[in-house]
Amino acid sequence: MNKRVLISGGARGIGAAAVKYFTAQGDLVAFIYHRADEKARELANLTGAFPIKADVSDAQSAKSAFVEATNQLGGIDILINCAGIAEFSLFTDISDDAWRRMIDTNLSSAFTLSREAAKVMVSQKSGKIINVGSVWGRMGASCEVHYSASKAGLRGLTQALAKELGPSGITVNCVEPGVIDTDMNSMLDEAAMKELAEATPLCRIGKAEEVAAVIGFLASDGASFITGACIPVDGGFPV
Repeated sequence: MNKRVLISGGARGIGAAAVKYFTAQGDLVAFIYHRADEKARELANLTGAFPIKADVSDAQSAKSAFVEATNQLGGIDILINCAGIAEFSLFTDISDDAWRRMIDTNLSSAFTLSREAAKVMVSQKSGKIINVGSVWGRMGASCEVHYSASKAGLRGLTQALAKELGPSGITVNCVEPGVIDTDMNSMLDEAAMKELAEATPLCRIGKAEEVAAVIGFLASDGASFITGACIPVDGGFPV
């Protein structure tokens, strides 16, 4: 049976890989994106997924995007919260605006979309919510305090929501990628990427498709007894 899937941050990187994964399975997919118009058009043409332009860091915009998505899909079975930004900055240089932008994009958007999805999923007594966190949410990263805090917040959101929604037959899980070859990491130079690859037990950088495959498993019937889990997809990094 085809599933109805909504993916935030779906135009690039892990989100785009997830769009390709689910559409390849014949699922009905809508994805939210913010600025990557050309990439969104290309992805929609390639996969048949429905693109929705919205700034999910704004709660009202996120809620409107959710309504549009569910209208297009005829409901929702799976929500994947993948929208995210990253920034390198000394802690003392992080402005109030930069902090709010990071938290609102990476964490508050997941809260808003999950709250809207829960209203539907509770009534249908089924559903899956999958958050995309980060290895840095587990251990923290120097010069990425606001990013690390936002991703650590996704861990707490996942684990608390799993307990609250479990009695309604809804699972909530989180994947925590390590260093993945995406646009988000394009700010790192070749030497930095090489150093990170060498620090990874599998001795390489991960692929977005590898993260999407784990997301796909958590969305499958095979993961029906998994909830509240934060699953690393990091090649063993950090040791």
